[in-house]
Amino acid sequence: MNQKKLLVPTPHIDALQGDFAPTVLMPGDPLRAKFVAENFLEDVRQVTGVRNMLGFTGTYRGKSLSVMGSGMGMPSISIYAHELFSLYGVESIMRIGSTGGLQDRVQMNDVIIAMGASTCSNVNRHRFMGGDFAAIADYCLLETSVQKARELGIRHHVGNIVSGDLFYDPRGMELFRQYRKMNILGVEMEAAALYGVAAELGKRALCLLTVSDHIFTGESLDSEARQNSFTDMIKLSLETAIAV
Repeated sequence: MNQKKLLVPTPHIDALQGDFAPTVLMPGDPLRAKFVAENFLEDVRQVTGVRNMLGFTGTYRGKSLSVMGSGMGMPSISIYAHELFSLYGVESIMRIGSTGGLQDRVQMNDVIIAMGASTCSNVNRHRFMGGDFAAIADYCLLETSVQKARELGIRHHVGNIVSGDLFYDPRGMELFRQYRKMNILGVEMEAAALYGVAAELGKRALCLLTVSDHIFTGESLDSEARQNSFTDMIKLSLETAIAV
């Protein structure tokens, strides 16, 4: 019992040391993590399942990769990213999630490669001693993902997104119109925190997002499609992971 406790570093992840690959793909939905593991990885094994936040490790084209859910929101991804980076030897985390599109040129099922992540949250101000931290992606991951998207013929956009604390924001369309004016491509709830954790710990992070709904046109995918599709984004993240 005592020996097992020494091998399990956190109350949030019950994997053992060495169970995670250096690169982790991180969707918000743990069932999407399971979908990726079962449909894209080989020699897969589940390595964690605390609170049903499923994590798996396998191989893709011969390279060891892991995939694990993050849950919704910046507090949740901050916990998992911090522990993976600081305790499990993970070097890179790529969030693979969904976003609400804001620009007319951003269409349903397009992939957004988040060069930066603005936020209305104070999460990174706490890390940056009250200042405004520029939450940006690791350049190597960013450049590689753009190259791979072009090679794969995936319709994509590169630019700024925004990570919000509130899904149901009382400011409503007034807020989204301001984001749109500032050329924000999409809105989601995790990337700014992931970029902040990676910077704090000297690690690498990237956020890839599939447009699952559009704020201004009202188009939207159903929950099953969100869980089991997003194939372009998944392939892009896998090809990026094995290239860096």
